[in-house]
Amino acid sequence: MDRKNFLRNSLGLAGVAVAVPSILRSEMFSEEKPVINVLKNTLSCSVTNSETEGPFPTHTPSSLVQSNIVSDRTGVAFTMNIYIKNTNGNCAAYQGVLVDVWHCDKDGNYSEYGGTSMQSANYTNYHFLRGRQTTDANGLVTFTSIFPGWYQSRATHIHVHVYKADGTSLLVTQIAFPEGTSSAVYDVNVNGTSYGYTKGMTGYTYNSTDNVFSDGTSNEMSTVTGSLSAGYILTHTIYVAGAFLGTQETSNPKNFQVEQNYPNPFREETVFPINLDERSTVSIDLFDASGRKVLDVIDHQQLTAGKQEIKMSRNQLKSGMYVAKITIDNSKGTFIENLKVLVH
Repeated sequence: MDRKNFLRNSLGLAGVAVAVPSILRSEMFSEEKPVINVLKNTLSCSVTNSETEGPFPTHTPSSLVQSNIVSDRTGVAFTMNIYIKNTNGNCAAYQGVLVDVWHCDKDGNYSEYGGTSMQSANYTNYHFLRGRQTTDANGLVTFTSIFPGWYQSRATHIHVHVYKADGTSLLVTQIAFPEGTSSAVYDVNVNGTSYGYTKGMTGYTYNSTDNVFSDGTSNEMSTVTGSLSAGYILTHTIYVAGAFLGTQETSNPKNFQVEQNYPNPFREETVFPINLDERSTVSIDLFDASGRKVLDVIDHQQLTAGKQEIKMSRNQLKSGMYVAKITIDNSKGTFIENLKVLVH
């Protein structure tokens, strides 16, 4: 079976706030419903298209935790900045999820496979251009690689598999590249002979006729900047349906209790009650309805065990809805929760 047929078939100071399920109840405030509608409209996003893993998925991704995936390959310098966001968390950055990537070398060959009709070059004992990273607080993973080549029936692309921290699969997808005579794809393949790219563009399969991308690339298209001499940088955002707003991202039992901030909505000042069973490091980021971070409420602040009530003044916050992303780190693990905060 050739690659083409295979592919066919195959999220003043301040205080601390952590969400509890009651924050989502509609009876809390009469003002809540229209505010929620505004937030949903502003922060609407949809899950990125799911695609086939293809015939060359990584055999054991957990063994390839690395950001530099070049190995022994040569080619044009290439950096991938991939952001993961959660459609069930107001489209916010999704911290703590696993991201696997893999792609072909400049000649169109994959590591871990070969010696078959699909790929004659035998690289079964190699692991180049494959890696795994965990998203940071911005939902970002970064990989250092070489610019991918191409092979028959496929446009230039990158494979991505996103998992929860416990290994549950969230999404398998692929990243597409811009095309045209001013694109990096064209420049690398036409002008990159000194870097080893010898195929040119003759016989190249464009996105419109690619088996995977022919149905559209609107949510799979990356942004690529740079040059042959300086290298290229790919930036792309992938949306997954992860944990719902207000739920934790770990299977470890929580050793804290947080109540809804009060008053909420508030005009001048609000209080966040929190009970910690042990000393914890707490960070809180406040986001507006567009998903833009507007305030570091607490930045890695050490809080002692016991009951605390921490005040946050309004400062320059405008009226409206905000989302507080709370990260709590202690001996039980790292917990990420979200709290809805309303300002009159």
